[in-house]
Amino acid sequence: MKIIVDSNIIFSALLKTHTTFGQIIFNSAGIFEFYSSHNMRTEIRKHWDKLKKLSKLTDEQLEESYYALLTKVTFINEELIPQKIWEDSENILEGIDLDDADFVALTKYLKGRLWTGDKTLHDGLRDKGFKNVLTTFEILKLWMK
Repeated sequence: MKIIVDSNIIFSALLKTHTTFGQIIFNSAGIFEFYSSHNMRTEIRKHWDKLKKLSKLTDEQLEESYYALLTKVTFINEELIPQKIWEDSENILEGIDLDDADFVALTKYLKGRLWTGDKTLHDGLRDKGFKNVLTTFEILKLWMK
């Protein structure tokens, strides 16, 4: 199953590799294939100091966690996504959060499911009929099957 992970899931997995987020991402071979937007790599580096502070990890430890994450998540160049999918994604996200357009567009493009810890995003998408969105609890249930 193709799972698109958004920012909060990626950051949580980096900060807490031993929690549910990290365990699912690092131990899902044969169950899930994880994807995120190429821009997410830039976001990680942009917030590096904050991630280091919150995690209380050394640069070396955070680098190790980051490189481990890179072996589990495929980052897709957003330029591959057709314009029509971008437009549809932005329309769905109106009134929710347009900053998440890359994750919704990638979910539609890969015909996957979006894993988010953002309740507002999850509920807003569901309310608008976008069913390919999962909470951590929902993905945990799928993972444990």
